[in-house]
Amino acid sequence: GAKAIAEALRVNTTLTTLHLGYNEIGDDGAKAIAEALRGNTTLTTLYWRDNKIGVDGVKAIAEALLVNTTLTSLALGRNKIGADGAKVIAEALRFNTTLTTLNLGG
Repeated sequence: GAKAIAEALRVNTTLTTLHLGYNEIGDDGAKAIAEALRGNTTLTTLYWRDNKIGVDGVKAIAEALLVNTTLTSLALGRNKIGADGAKVIAEALRFNTTLTTLNLGG
């Protein structure tokens, strides 16, 4: 599932929007996709609503936001990131210069 998507994102040069909502990706899937986001240069919108992503997964996403220069919209609502995860994302936003839309709402 998520690991196959991550592999595709590493080489795809045309996809701009990816909706992965309600797929129970979890932390491991989030980590795999976040790693792919580090080098992806076309994806601008990523929708991850309700995927059981916790703090470990959101840490990987935040790390990707530090180096990704194309993602402009990120939706992480209805996950399990909690206050600690929100803090990690907030810290990454201090350095990210491309993300313009962030949805953490339930």
